[in-house]
Amino acid sequence: MRIASSLRVWLVLGRVSNLPTVWSNCLAAWLLAGGGPWERFAVVCLGATLLYTGGMFLNDAFDVQFDCKYRPERPIPSGGISRRLVWASGSGLLGLGGVLMIPFGTASAVSALGLLITIVTYDAIHKRTFLSPVLMAACRFLLYVMAASAAHSGVNGLVLWRALALAAYVAGLSCLARVESSPGAVGRWPLALLFVPVVLALAIGAESGLAVWILAVGFVVWVFWSLRGGLWQEKPNFGAGVAGLLAGIVLVDWLAVVGAGEEMSLVFAGLFLLAKLTQRLAPAT
Repeated sequence: MRIASSLRVWLVLGRVSNLPTVWSNCLAAWLLAGGGPWERFAVVCLGATLLYTGGMFLNDAFDVQFDCKYRPERPIPSGGISRRLVWASGSGLLGLGGVLMIPFGTASAVSALGLLITIVTYDAIHKRTFLSPVLMAACRFLLYVMAASAAHSGVNGLVLWRALALAAYVAGLSCLARVESSPGAVGRWPLALLFVPVVLALAIGAESGLAVWILAVGFVVWVFWSLRGGLWQEKPNFGAGVAGLLAGIVLVDWLAVVGAGEEMSLVFAGLFLLAKLTQRLAPAT
């Protein structure tokens, strides 16, 4: 019982239900950049996992005062783990994640450093600035760049366009998520950002034929389903749909590489299901 309880503290602290979206980001960027040896990709995924998890740890370490007031069930205010241990483990994971990218070359090392700095900046100030959605979007953009820089062809125009579309989606869901812990209404304008990836996919993915249209429809349906609780309210509150939108990041990545073949489609479908299933184990936010 103690082991299970301790394990869950770490899983909740690291928001591990979002890791499938990190892996799908890496996979999409990897494929867009020409791929490469899968052993190399595995190291990239490991580095991304450590960076993400370390960032989530520090997020809680920085947010202790806020969580004590609004989210007392979080691991630190509930007494599940000490803040000092969270600081130490989060910092160590971030450092190790960055070091793993150094052997892949200057571009990978620089993008990893940029990602690390952006993660820490977000953690430190996201409760005190209206720019927090931009910082969150920048984290996912830089993750794409980091993964692509280690692949065969490196960062190219297609990688950057898809990364920008993902960043728009993440900025949109981050705007909606800002009221999740502190209840309140939010305007509907961030909804437009959620559909940037599908617009881009239909604009430049015509060669994928029917497949891109089917996935585009599925993506739109999922977004509206996730937000169904707040769409028709006079003063909408979309906080309850944030978890669904976070899992939808996998669909954004799938749209980016929809023509990559049936095997990859199965992988992305599996990652989407994994993201949803693990949300029962550890909250996504």
